[in-house]
Amino acid sequence: MIDLHTHSMLSDGLLIPSELVRRAEVQGYKVLGITDHVDRSNIDFVIPRIKTVCEDLSRKSNIKVIAGIELTHIPPQDFLELVQYARTQGIALIVGHGETLAEPVIKGTNKAAIEAGVDILAHPGLITLEDAKLAAEKEVFLEISARKGHCLGNGNVAKIALQAGAKLILNTDTHAPEDLITINMASSIAQGAGLEADNIDEVLLKNPQGLVSRLTGVF
Repeated sequence: MIDLHTHSMLSDGLLIPSELVRRAEVQGYKVLGITDHVDRSNIDFVIPRIKTVCEDLSRKSNIKVIAGIELTHIPPQDFLELVQYARTQGIALIVGHGETLAEPVIKGTNKAAIEAGVDILAHPGLITLEDAKLAAEKEVFLEISARKGHCLGNGNVAKIALQAGAKLILNTDTHAPEDLITINMASSIAQGAGLEADNIDEVLLKNPQGLVSRLTGVF
């Protein structure tokens, strides 16, 4: 299992990074991205801490741990500046908190995040074909979400991504221990989004491996 969207107590998760990594390791995870929520108020606080702990845990555990952030509920016009800032601070994995059906995300966030060059657009809800084509062009991965509420848009995300030629990836958006899932459950979630067997293999294996390789050189 490769999961590139999880949260620790550095934002609103229930677990410190060490416990989150250990629980993921026991579940059979191979790669874990810890992507705590940030905006202008805490980005300078979270980045050095998430980098330090992820580098340490990656050396001392049996899974690859990637330090990341999730730009969350920020004004769309702030995406480019904050993405660029995070890159200069050594953050390889940047998630944009997309226009989920479960929260009042500002309209235009999907497009702004894609244009700014996030790596993953999380739970993009009723993403348009135009924005999905832009994601394909910019090599931004669109997320199929295992999280309650955010998963309501999975069917649309899968359908539109396939039409646009955009790459899909499945993540848990873990906040609590019970949010971590097995590869079999991930496969069922992808199937529930309307994906066929060949697409499921891409979403669960080929695409996340490709992204991890792009970010870290692993795979």
